Parts: sequence; C-alpha cells; structure tokens
Amino acid sequence: MNAKSLNIADFGIACSLGTSKDAVWQALLSCDVSGITQKKIYGMEYNLALLNSEQLDINRISELALESIAPTIEKAISKFGKKRVAVLCGTCYKGSNEVVKALEIYKKNGKFPDNYEFEMQQTDYPAKFIAKKFGLEGIAISHSTACASSSSAIISARNLLESGFCDAVIVGGTDIISDSIILGFSALEAISPKPCNPFSKNRSGITLGEGAAFFLLTISEEFSCDIKITGCGESADAEHITAPRADGEGAKNAMKAALANAGLKPEDIDYMNLHGTGTMLNDAMESIAVSSIFPSTLPVSSTKSLTGHTLGAAGALELSFCCLALSCKNTEKFLPPHLWDNVFDPELPHLNFVSKGTKSNRLKRCISNSFAFGGYNSSIIVESA
Repeated sequence: MNAKSLNIADFGIACSLGTSKDAVWQALLSCDVSGITQKKIYGMEYNLALLNSEQLDINRISELALESIAPTIEKAISKFGKKRVAVLCGTCYKGSNEVVKALEIYKKNGKFPDNYEFEMQQTDYPAKFIAKKFGLEGIAISHSTACASSSSAIISARNLLESGFCDAVIVGGTDIISDSIILGFSALEAISPKPCNPFSKNRSGITLGEGAAFFLLTISEEFSCDIKITGCGESADAEHITAPRADGEGAKNAMKAALANAGLKPEDIDYMNLHGTGTMLNDAMESIAVSSIFPSTLPVSSTKSLTGHTLGAAGALELSFCCLALSCKNTEKFLPPHLWDNVFDPELPHLNFVSKGTKSNRLKRCISNSFAFGGYNSSIIVESA
C-alpha cells in the first residue's frame, strides 16, 4: 500500500482564528488578526495569538479541536475497536505552566497541590489524555520534533497504517504558550516586537501562537472525505541546534521526497503553505529551497502572520488550511492569503505570494512545509479526490 490510499476521514481545528472549520476559514480569508493581542510577561510586552483572553490548559485546547470530529472518531472506534485506533500527538509542551504553578504552591505550603501529578510534565501527557477521553486501549504516542512535531506525527501515522499496526489514527498536534517558551524564544532574540512579517525585508522574528489541529486518518474508503494524503517527505540535516542549514538542502530533500512519494512533479503542485516563521534565517533558507524546485508561478503563503507560530501544532494546523482550501466545491477556490507589508527582500529569491481574495481554478494538490530546530524537515502533500 502507498500513501495514495491514506484517507482523511475528518479534521478539527482550534486556534486564534476560531474553533470550527467554517469560522477559521472565514477568518483566514478575511485576514482577521483580532486574535493577536499584547500581553505583559515579566515586564515585557509580547504579541501573542491566543484562542481567548484566558489561559487554557493544553488538554482543553485539544478538546476544542476534537469536538467537531468526535462523532467520526466514535464511528471508527465502533468499526475497528478500541485497540485498533491509535493516537499520535505532536507537541513541544512539557507541562511548564503546571510545574511553575505547583512549585509556587509548594514554596508557600511545603507540599504540591492535590491536583498536580508528575505525568503533567511528560511529553506523552496530551496523547494519553486523548486516548483516555475516547476510551482507547491501543497505541498512544507523542512526537516532539520541535516545530515540526505534528507533521512528524502525521508521517508516523501513515507508517503505522501502512504497516498494519492499526486501522485508524487520531493524529495532529497541540501546543500552548507558556512563560518558559516565551522567555526561551526571547533569549534567542527570535520574537518580533510587532506581528510577524514573513519573507519581508523588514521581518524581525516570530509571533507565538497557541492552537491544535487533529485528523482522523484511515485506509478505509468508508471514512473518506474526498481528501487524501498522497505524499510525505522527511529529512534531517542536523546543521545546528536552532539555525537551519543556510543553503536549504535539508528542506529541499524533504520536498523532493514528498513529490517522489506521491509520484508527482513540482509543476503538479497548485499551492504551498510555507513554514514561513518571519525569522531572518528560516525565510532566507526556505525561499532558496522552494525556488530551486518549484516554478516561480506557484502560489505560496505563510499563514503564521494570522495564527502565530503554534510550535508543535503548526504542521497539522497549516495542513488543515490546505484541506479547507481543497474542500471548496466551487470551480474557483480561494487560497490562504499571505499577510505582510509587501516589501520584498532583494536578497531573497522571488516567490509568488498569495494576496487576499486570490482564487485558483486548478486547485487540486497542496504541499505544506514544516522545518524545525535541530534540522528536522518535513513536507506533506494533500490532494482532492
């Protein structure tokens, strides 16, 4: 079996744009940035893309994304059984919010709060929560490959299905903004004082966001929603612990592998969702890699200027935007826009950025890129049936 028979049965989304597919898609097309707000942390002000003004825990964000696809999940459990539906969750979260709160109480009272458990700090905590929520008894794994965690999880889900270890997989990613994450990226001087401005000459870093996106994947045609994953590619250049390889070789290898896996040529792709963080190094590397493979006319966009960088959830969230674009039944389909200041960087290869309101009359295949710290690179192709 190959990736062409991997069906997306359903998918759910929760991010600063909304918590339903319709709401997210309309907010995305209208370039709604109302979810990006300023918050003061330890005396510094940061732009953050939040679901709402309250601090949500990671499991609540997962629940919001899973809410709309719960009936499809229950149908799969009924058909395949509790041991044959796996859970794969990509996340960077290690429970830092819960740990800090628990330590503050410990300092005051000499003991941890009753509702605090060590497993909250474990990487597999979000995956175990989802498995418990649906009463599943099979595989439950978390992936933590930095900002490509959920893409990595999706590719692993495909491998599990192809190998026959399960019949369906709940897969995606979830992440929240914690103080430690903010301070860490701030120490790297990677956070922009303004909303991020991907690929602009004036770009100055990322805007952090929170969110989740989950898919139910299966090889069963009974569960198809007419969108399939047809190609996956991975590479690991391990050039630097945080900086990408400047010549884009690792990114190129991932995109080429996805095309080869799908049996496609670069000109067969109709839209690309870029990793596009708004940092100097990522955008330079990615533009070099993309322009070396794909036609200069390929419509591309980074949606992180609207959702913020949702870290481990980013790969799944941005792949879901490709699926939303493909879901449109009209002959002409809207493309996810690229929100920026329209100031091209003369040192970067020219890319065909999607402006607000752009439509395509040949949208059939999309590719989504995720490039992470440590040199892990992934590209996933989705196609309308």
